[in-house]
Amino acid sequence: MNMGCKWWVLGVMACVVAGAEVPDKRAAQETAAMAATVRAEWPNGIITTLKSPGAWTYEEGVVLDGMAAEWRQSKDAKDFAYIKAAVDKYVSADGVIHVNPSGAVFETGGHTLDNIEMGRAVLMVYRTTHELRYQRAAEFLHEQLAVQPRTASGGYWHKQIYPNQMWLDGAYMAEPFRAEYAATFGIEHEFGDIAKQFLLMDEHMRDPKTGLPRHGWDESKKMPWADPQTGLSPEVWARALGWYAMALVDTLEWFPEDHPKRAALVADLNRTMAAVVKYQDESGTWWQVMDKGGAKGNFAEASASCMFVYALERGVRKGYLPAKPYEAAALKGWQGIQKAFVRPEADGHVVLTTTVKAAGLGGKPYRSGTYEYYVGEAVGDNDAKGVGAYLLAGSEMRHARAEMGR
Repeated sequence: MNMGCKWWVLGVMACVVAGAEVPDKRAAQETAAMAATVRAEWPNGIITTLKSPGAWTYEEGVVLDGMAAEWRQSKDAKDFAYIKAAVDKYVSADGVIHVNPSGAVFETGGHTLDNIEMGRAVLMVYRTTHELRYQRAAEFLHEQLAVQPRTASGGYWHKQIYPNQMWLDGAYMAEPFRAEYAATFGIEHEFGDIAKQFLLMDEHMRDPKTGLPRHGWDESKKMPWADPQTGLSPEVWARALGWYAMALVDTLEWFPEDHPKRAALVADLNRTMAAVVKYQDESGTWWQVMDKGGAKGNFAEASASCMFVYALERGVRKGYLPAKPYEAAALKGWQGIQKAFVRPEADGHVVLTTTVKAAGLGGKPYRSGTYEYYVGEAVGDNDAKGVGAYLLAGSEMRHARAEMGR
């Protein structure tokens, strides 16, 4: 893809010809610009594009995941200070989690995997500072997973209000935190069940025709959106699969090298990314409904495109995926993201466009999971899910090239 010249980054006007660019340096500039935007526009993790700024959510969690990835590359103390301040507004001195500015304590009865995701930022701050309060908060979240309802096969319900259902989203919300917690505190026996959560999805949710997992699986086959024979939802939603792909590479980071299920997870990742690359658009991006590119109403979506670039590049760098064809697909994706979704502002800040605000299955109002449903969902600029995924993808592009000499 010849992107020609691009002017931007932190107020400095520069023209870079795509064929002559230095990818690691360019990605460093691009992610630094986004990190500066996050720090300036969303101080202390109070994300103004959310319905409830300053509330404990997975959406803030993915932004902090992205900021953590940027900090590991930038070594900029401002990035870590940002993450810690964001966590500190929730975690009290005694390790109790308060989930909003009014001081409400974490509600345990909802049993929602979404509320576990912020635990990754808590663990990251603990591993850096070794302060007991962060350990206590992480332990509390880990205990919530111990009582999470499960399907008959042993898979986590996505939420209490979605009985007998596994959603791809849930893999990212729970398993990387769980794996890091188990590695940090030496809970070796937990890795088998962590693998089970992924492999249940791999076994039951993958469409044999496309190789792409569907968004949801109702093991009871009772939901109106569920196929009566398979229990699957009707379509392949790109961001749901993006969550799953990122969850695999992030969980493998913590998985014991000699664990008997590790090879199965690597094989799962390879099956998944082979299908993902098959459906990559010529622009480098991915469609909202992945296997229906070009269909009426469908559109290229930013958050999923960033998630796939991250999973591809990290998978190659860590040796889970072969360099060919995945390295080229990741670079093509990153270049496509810059062209399709990134808008530099006059003040040096960055806008990431075209991220779907939300999508789900069932509930009230009812969400059918049909093609028309997914392409009809609202999109927004600088949505937290897209911004976090963008930081993850860009930091990984930079890291991979610096580490592997590409």
